[in-house]
Amino acid sequence: MRDRANPFVAREGVPFLVATVAAIFVVGQLVDLVWMLVPFIILIWLFLIFRDPLRAVLAVPLGVLSPVDGTVLEVGLTDNGALNGEAHRILIRVNMLGTYTARCPTEGKIMDFRGAVPESATVGHASGFWVRTDEEEDVVLQFRGHRFGRAPLAFLGYGERVGQGQRCAYLRLTRLAEVQLPVNSRVHVTAGQEVAAGVNVLAKLPHP
Repeated sequence: MRDRANPFVAREGVPFLVATVAAIFVVGQLVDLVWMLVPFIILIWLFLIFRDPLRAVLAVPLGVLSPVDGTVLEVGLTDNGALNGEAHRILIRVNMLGTYTARCPTEGKIMDFRGAVPESATVGHASGFWVRTDEEEDVVLQFRGHRFGRAPLAFLGYGERVGQGQRCAYLRLTRLAEVQLPVNSRVHVTAGQEVAAGVNVLAKLPHP
């Protein structure tokens, strides 16, 4: 599946980029052109931070894709999963200069951690997602280590269907992403492996 058209940067970053371009113009008009290098370097840095490139997302039946660009830190089992049970746990350190937008690891329906699933509710500031697949398997994506106190911002609603590899939240320089899977899933990654959002397969869910 190929992404919908976008301007190559997350919408949340557009105001910052526009302001920086304006600063370059003002500096060029008021002072020596050499000083334009400062806002120009800031512009490049902001573009790298907010970049949200077009990406061909793999269609992998029962596959769980990486939600972020980064490095796998840990792979193992936990008996204290987000859904109060044993689960596979894959911890990923987010690349700050990777894609600014997280992608949903699998297709399915977004569930409410509080137990209710109102169709019209929005997630808002999110610490994570709980997705239930059509095969009734549960996949949880959580975020930790927010820089500057800014949590990721989700833009999907409870009860909404989400596609495999679909954009689901602005990361906002979050340090860590954690994916939890059923214990009978087959994990395909190891610690130290580099992964790309919507491209690399972390695991395969059990057959129905």
